[in-house]
Amino acid sequence: MRKSTLVLLSSLTIMGSALGGCAGGQEASKPADQTQGQTQPQSNSSQPAEASKPVVEQVLRFNLHSEPPTADPGIAEDTTSAAVTKALFDGLTRIGPKGKPVEAVAEKIDVSSDLKTYTFVLRESKWSNGEPVTAHDFEYAWKRALDPKTASNYAYQLYYIKGAEKANKGEGKLEDVGVKALDDKTLQVELENPTPFFLELTAFQTYFPVNKKVVEANPNWAAEANTHLGNGPFKMEAWEHKNKLVLIKNEHYWDLDNVKLDKINFSMVEDENTELSMFENGEIDWAGSPLSSLPTDAMPALKESGTLQVKPVGATYWYKFNTEKPPFNHVKIRKAFAYAINRQSLIDNVLQANQQPAMSAVPPTMALNPDGYFKDNDLETAKKLMSEGMTELGLTTLPPITLSYNTSESHKKIAEAIQDQWRKNLGVEVKLENQEWKVYLETMHEGNYQVGRLGWSGDFNDPINFLELFKEKNGGNNDTRWENPKFKELLNQSATEGDPEKRKAILREAEQIMMDEMPIMPIYFYTHTWVKNEKVKGVFQDGLGAIDWKWTYIE
Repeated sequence: MRKSTLVLLSSLTIMGSALGGCAGGQEASKPADQTQGQTQPQSNSSQPAEASKPVVEQVLRFNLHSEPPTADPGIAEDTTSAAVTKALFDGLTRIGPKGKPVEAVAEKIDVSSDLKTYTFVLRESKWSNGEPVTAHDFEYAWKRALDPKTASNYAYQLYYIKGAEKANKGEGKLEDVGVKALDDKTLQVELENPTPFFLELTAFQTYFPVNKKVVEANPNWAAEANTHLGNGPFKMEAWEHKNKLVLIKNEHYWDLDNVKLDKINFSMVEDENTELSMFENGEIDWAGSPLSSLPTDAMPALKESGTLQVKPVGATYWYKFNTEKPPFNHVKIRKAFAYAINRQSLIDNVLQANQQPAMSAVPPTMALNPDGYFKDNDLETAKKLMSEGMTELGLTTLPPITLSYNTSESHKKIAEAIQDQWRKNLGVEVKLENQEWKVYLETMHEGNYQVGRLGWSGDFNDPINFLELFKEKNGGNNDTRWENPKFKELLNQSATEGDPEKRKAILREAEQIMMDEMPIMPIYFYTHTWVKNEKVKGVFQDGLGAIDWKWTYIE
């Protein structure tokens, strides 16, 4: 079998239009600053500081908005948990400062000529307790996530690996999954099909290693600072649940010289106005996206002052319909609700951060149909569909409708605006209901809702990541309970199509089916908005909105 050694695949998809440029083989060892309005340091930050400069305390103060549901990468599924686990763990690859995957725990990567077998040679690296990280840790972590007993909602991200889907569904054995530690430093992975974005996936949290001894000794190992174990740039010092989280530099990290922060102090304040006040009072160094929101009322003044930072990202804000609960078990009712809102008015009058109305699920950075699949504010069609749907359901009035969202001032204002539009345009009365983030996620997954707010920030830069959420009725993140045989068939077909244009056409047909049946109601494509202390440098946000503090420093 012929193999080609990688410094990383040049054919990998670029992470987004906001992050151009090519990654060099040593990119992981270079600190960089990719947040807007900042400049990249000209010298390597591992060089000694000039003697005349005072020593600056390398402590970042950040608000998480809400308690991370978990710090276990095998079950992490939300943006807050993902950000925390990225600080605490390192994968085979890591998304580097130029937005492309670079070598991390893997020092060398070989790929077979048929692009289906990857061989990762690991560098010398350690867990935060000083023990060596081995290829066996990766094999164990991936198979643990696939084990049905783990109940990982992100197990499907491993389905690109040979035998992974069957093992996760109980139709095959975990020992037959195509991941094997050949020795302590060599991991071999067999894929079902060539997967051009696979090295982006190995930088994703579900692919992070976990320590078997620690995990099996304590089921709650990831919930407390004194039992948590990672291999990333930081380690957990303290976790006062629903109050604060403290991370400190991991002295055993393989790339320690390029980690400049000594500590990250996370607060957990849910109210956006309080968070902004904390920033203005100098209590935190950052307010807003990607882990929180700025108050919508503050947007005009922040724009006027020139302090507001804005960055388009590959993410979609949508409402999910529970397609098993009346009246949203009827497609015409779902479409009526989706067509009866004015997205542009919502952006102009409530959001005020240059978002783009969403008439598709897949965002513009990877759009399958840039023009969308329906019209915004199409009241005529909405009223017609509502009338037909109610007649077909035998209803003269709709039963009570509840719109659910997680606690946030911005989510509340969006919900109130849409509630008002549905009342005026469809004559529907809607009750609003909010819950704390962790509880809310559980409520959605259990199907205890009618219409619920969620969104999706891409895990990698490919449309399949937005569509595969809805492939299986009981899929980990498919709270809609919607499933369509033709849609599923098209997604399966796309996995074996080697021609990029033909594959795109297949996925476009699949998205058309989804938008025709409307299990979700796309509302807008995200922009991230934030304000920050001008002394904070090197906070990296990729084109999909993920944040990484590995290269951050205080000037």
